[in-house]
Amino acid sequence: MGEGRGTIGSINLSRKDDEEEVNISGHVHQLPCCIKFDGHCSVSHYFKPRPTDIEVDGLRVEEAYFRGRKLQGTSISLPNGYSGFVLGKKSLGKRKFCDDASEGNTNCWEMKAKFDKLAYWNHESLPSKDDAFVRCFHWFAVAEAVSFSFLYGAIL
Repeated sequence: MGEGRGTIGSINLSRKDDEEEVNISGHVHQLPCCIKFDGHCSVSHYFKPRPTDIEVDGLRVEEAYFRGRKLQGTSISLPNGYSGFVLGKKSLGKRKFCDDASEGNTNCWEMKAKFDKLAYWNHESLPSKDDAFVRCFHWFAVAEAVSFSFLYGAIL
């Protein structure tokens, strides 16, 4: 692939009528580490978050251990109007699964699960509203304000 060129793909977020939507809210965790293993693992057998009596900035603190290291975290909801998705690559076997497949696009993805709540974890500190992970959600409101003011200005 040449320099400066991207990859074109499609993402299908709709479900078939007979498929039930999988909601994994409460089972999505952002860990403060890099995990290079991508195979099967009984995560629920080893990673067992539990509530504490601590509350910081209105956030209820949970505690868990990962590979012997203590983690402190909290569960947060995604902002109104936003959802998180787990995507999986579609198999392009004998049947055409992608609308774009006829154009040579074999990079097709589909929604496997959806979530509106997740837990994030810190190594050394209690979670707070000042954490970079929580602050990144403030950009949604900024982006929305900028895009609407830009569109409004373009209409005038």
